[in-house]
Amino acid sequence: MSKIFGFVPARMGASRFPGKPLHPILGRPMLEHVFERARMFERWDLLSICTCDEEINDWANSKGYPVIMTSDTHTRALDRVAEAAEKCGQTVGDDDIVLNVQGDEPMMRPDMIATTIKPMEARPEVRGTMLAMDIIDEEQYENRDILKIIHDLDGRVLYTSRRPIPYCKPGQFSRELEAKRIYGIFGFRWDFLKYFTSLEESPLEIKEACDSNRLYDNGQHQHIAPYPFMPSYSVDSPSDIVKVEENMKTDSLWGAY
Repeated sequence: MSKIFGFVPARMGASRFPGKPLHPILGRPMLEHVFERARMFERWDLLSICTCDEEINDWANSKGYPVIMTSDTHTRALDRVAEAAEKCGQTVGDDDIVLNVQGDEPMMRPDMIATTIKPMEARPEVRGTMLAMDIIDEEQYENRDILKIIHDLDGRVLYTSRRPIPYCKPGQFSRELEAKRIYGIFGFRWDFLKYFTSLEESPLEIKEACDSNRLYDNGQHQHIAPYPFMPSYSVDSPSDIVKVEENMKTDSLWGAY
């Protein structure tokens, strides 16, 4: 059975929300919510934070969380995760699974990690996955902070965009459109992630500010790991904190860590 390595990338210099990883949510840093929820998944061979910031390193050490220091030149999370996998102190085999658990998903759940892994364990030809959550309302569909997914009938991701896709006429959004968004958990076979990092940043990656598009620009694909909608919100800007706090109070995992 493949080993499973998880990394939570975080940096303080996010352009839209500086200091985001350590911003408090219900009195606890956002990164603490992410890490505590991620480690509820029981199959990790290793789970660690990875960062280029001493402030995050010091905080993680104070909590007793594993942390790996990485270069400060990375602009994309997957490049940081790949460096952390190389430095983690364990041998990562080409078929082992490396997961990027984004540090701005404070409401993520351990079954989301299991869902992200499932397609790779069920189908050896699947080398990479992304958690794809249903979009149920027009506000999410139109939100440019939320990356939408276009995939083929086999679940291979063709493109991700901040634009509302697939197309529908203004004011006619419905759940029958079957729009999906990226939820910030990505899985890779280690050899596929190494291939990803061997590629230069691509035009669509830069235009959409989404590293997954680097693969599609080069004729490669991840597969979706479908997950039904649930009230679980990312933090892209300071205004998202209020929404997360309101929903986290009724989340079944709040109070379990």
